[in-house]
Amino acid sequence: MKPRHGHISENCRPISEILSLIGDKWTSLIIERLNEEPLRFNELKRRVDGISQKVLTSSLRALERDGFLERIEHPTVPPSVEYRLTGFGHELAEPLSKLKQFALKNANRMEAARAAYDTRSGSGESRGRQPQPIQPATMV
Repeated sequence: MKPRHGHISENCRPISEILSLIGDKWTSLIIERLNEEPLRFNELKRRVDGISQKVLTSSLRALERDGFLERIEHPTVPPSVEYRLTGFGHELAEPLSKLKQFALKNANRMEAARAAYDTRSGSGESRGRQPQPIQPATMV
């Protein structure tokens, strides 16, 4: 069977899609915040520091489309909208939390490995690009 998505086989496509989703810096933060509690749009925007309204709107729509969150409209004046994770979204939050814990626990090990590599290669660069320091504080 010929793959429909270039070099990605049908067996790898779901994995690639999830990695693409969680690899986006905003999506994982949105999921983390909504895993704590349901939030209204502006409160979520305040808790995901640095996200623009446009990116937040787009990310929420994509997460809703994929079934990870639901948009709840409350019949108030003015109308009130709340976002909350579905059961499916909470399932995704579990491995994301473990990945976050792994990253925080091992940030120093990665930095040390990078420094050792740079020392061995003598260039201070990795494949023509400057290594970026890990900043776990942005994930908390």
